[in-house]
Amino acid sequence: MADDKPVTVEDRKASDEYPSKEYDGAGAERGRQQSVNLNRNITARIQNPLAGIPRETLFRNVDEFAAEKGMTDLAPLLKKGALVAQDPPAFEQVEELDEEERDALRNEVLHKWRQPGALYFTVILCSIGAAVQGWDQTGSNGANLSWPLDFGVPDSGDEATDYNTWIVGIVNAGPYIGSAAIGCWCSDPLNFYIGRRGTIFFSAVFCFLSVFGSATAQNWWELFITRILLGVGMGSKASTVPIYAAENTPAAIRGGLVMSWQMWTAFGIFLGFCANLAVYDVGPIAWRLQLGSAFIPALPLLIGVYFCPESPRWYIKKGRYQNAFRSLCRLRNTPLQAARDLYYIHAQITEEADIIGKSNYVTRFIELFTIPRVRRATLASFVVMLAQQMCGINIIAFYSSTVFKEAGAGNLQALLASFGFGLVNFIFAWPAVWTIDTFGRRALLLFTFPQMAWTLLAAGLCFIIPEENRAHLGMIAFFIFLFAAFYSPGEGPVPFTYSAEVFPLSHREVGMSWAVATCLFWAAVLSITFPRLLRAFHPVGAFCFYAGLNVTALVLIFFFVPETKQRTLEELDYVFAVPTRTHASYMLFKALPWWFNRWVLFRKGARLEPLYTFDGATAADQVNAVKGGH
Repeated sequence: MADDKPVTVEDRKASDEYPSKEYDGAGAERGRQQSVNLNRNITARIQNPLAGIPRETLFRNVDEFAAEKGMTDLAPLLKKGALVAQDPPAFEQVEELDEEERDALRNEVLHKWRQPGALYFTVILCSIGAAVQGWDQTGSNGANLSWPLDFGVPDSGDEATDYNTWIVGIVNAGPYIGSAAIGCWCSDPLNFYIGRRGTIFFSAVFCFLSVFGSATAQNWWELFITRILLGVGMGSKASTVPIYAAENTPAAIRGGLVMSWQMWTAFGIFLGFCANLAVYDVGPIAWRLQLGSAFIPALPLLIGVYFCPESPRWYIKKGRYQNAFRSLCRLRNTPLQAARDLYYIHAQITEEADIIGKSNYVTRFIELFTIPRVRRATLASFVVMLAQQMCGINIIAFYSSTVFKEAGAGNLQALLASFGFGLVNFIFAWPAVWTIDTFGRRALLLFTFPQMAWTLLAAGLCFIIPEENRAHLGMIAFFIFLFAAFYSPGEGPVPFTYSAEVFPLSHREVGMSWAVATCLFWAAVLSITFPRLLRAFHPVGAFCFYAGLNVTALVLIFFFVPETKQRTLEELDYVFAVPTRTHASYMLFKALPWWFNRWVLFRKGARLEPLYTFDGATAADQVNAVKGGH
């Protein structure tokens, strides 16, 4: 990659050792030296953009900011917020704060889940959006047992043909084709013009109406068209909801709340399996009810979205700072915390703008691959999204009923086994609410991918057990459930959480569109090819193939996915300014030998030199400061 050339003396001069003064648009000196190059952070330093600014200069900058944005009445509060944001661990020494404000800042760490009702309502609304996604995915799972017969394209039994398996695969891929080709790419212009909430409403309309079309389709191509329209809603929603959640939540709990997308997607999958079972025995219209029932969670999403606050970062991007402050006041416990976050976001976005400048939709897309800082985020999000399809979870989510029938189960048994898979998938997503911000996104992936590889391999090999043996179906189901238990707290929640946070604000919508389009495009490929793969390789070969893909995904994650836990969205600019070669080299020559010494040779004295160094206080340091004093 172009940004991964060897580090030169000139690079070091440009990056660190020869800092240059920074000026705002009016020419007034900001009072701080820029010491980290946000395109080539060769020393892996993470810096607070307010660090090092003298107090008088900081206050003058705040006054100018307040006057420019029409917020002069809030200038005293903004100054206090700027002082806290400048050095988060040292808030106890800020004389301007009263005891109530100090208590609120302590509680951010000591009681980090004590958040305003508006924040939790927003997260619940996002969770409903995720449940819609999951339910939409599994309606076709049970319907696959019936609609091919009704439309004259049976894909199993004596009448099955290669043509029929391709038709079934294409129809099932319809939502993912619609998402990857249309829905995801609508997200950027929709977000630009109507905001995060408006985009979610737009997507909910498609998700609500299209399922009625699916339920009333008269042939396979009508069903395919309605599934394409469903994909338009799914793609724009999946590209927006995680961003909306990430932009509204504090850094300390962002992973736990944003990962609710996957947890409630898993819940939607579970509800979809429940609906499949509930209408299993109602006769020829069963598959129509299974597809149409997905309107149920879409309705509260349509209604509830306008009771949520708009993303403050979207308001800031549009220059509507007073609206942003009002949103932050609803999403934070005190006006001080709202003022702190407002000014900190503004300071970092100003630095982003110095690098990236202004652009339109086309140039923003091109810049995903040309601006080094953005390109690294693009690569990392591509890897985690691709890995979600490589791991094989969707061969179960899309085709579990078919897989269990191949294992010798009857229709009801297949639906019951699918119900069990959905239940395991949902229950084991819960631990990630706590672990994703404790152990980190990367650590969860590196732990769970090896486990998914061997469980999927074991499930495939269990097909060799003679079908008349009672252990045949039981062992296949056991290892598939175990596979789901490892997937749910790892590769389940991480990709959408990770992709929603890694891009700078200027490229967040188009970056998330790219990431989700990647995920759903390969979901479409999987959906189209798996029926044919199953017919050609048989279950043993198909499962072993995906077990091998898990190992490949593990290697990609190890080298190309940096950790993001407990960093503000703005601090991640510095993480992704580290060249890919620097990161990969560190993992290969330092992290891997340390892991081998510590966990294979059990040398307790093994020490790992950290990749990142922190130049001045950052948001995560407040955690250590407060907990150290209690």
